[in-house]
Formats: sequence, structure tokens, C-alpha cells
Amino acid sequence: MELEYQIQGPYLILKVGKELDHHRAEQIRQIIEGISRERTIKNIIFDFSDTVFMDSSGVGLIISRYRDLSMDGGSVCAAGVCPAVEKLFYVSGLHKIIGVYPEVEDIIHGQK
Repeated sequence: MELEYQIQGPYLILKVGKELDHHRAEQIRQIIEGISRERTIKNIIFDFSDTVFMDSSGVGLIISRYRDLSMDGGSVCAAGVCPAVEKLFYVSGLHKIIGVYPEVEDIIHGQK
């Protein structure tokens, strides 16, 4: 499955897809690294609007991107998180380190 992404202003917006497992996490990591070679990425938005499943590989991916970007003053946010994935965000503590918003547009326009 192709990974949809776009760059909008200072944001790299990644559409996660239906499942974020170890295969998808690796694909997303490679895309981020490829884009980072061409331009500076300071802010990533993970769009979970179509996602129904995420495992620990997804948690690891988000934490590693957070660690990399926060050292340079950047940010990682999530949007459109369904209840099952949101539960994993709370159990893992992700909600404490990244912003979680209803919609991608809420992040871009600075709304909470």
C-alpha cells in the first residue's frame, strides 16, 4: 500500500493508513528519512483518520520521531485517532509527549 503524505507549510503530514504495524512503521520511517535528505523536517503530523489498529512498532516510531524532532525544536502531533488507538496512546504514555487533535486542520490552524 502506498503511503500518502504531503508537505503543508512547516508540516509533513503522513496518512498512516488502516494499520500501523511493524511493516507500515518501517515504510513510514523510510519515507521520513528520504524526505529529510531533501529538506529539513521540523514538524510531523501523523493522520490516523483511517487507522483502526496500531501495535508497539507504531508507538516506537512515534517516540523516535518525537525524540529526533524535539531536540531541534520541532514537534510531533497526531490527528483523527480512533478510540482503540487512543487507548494505546494513553497506556503507552504517548499522549503526554505529543499533541493529539481531532483533525489535521486543528493542528495546522493552531486550534485545540
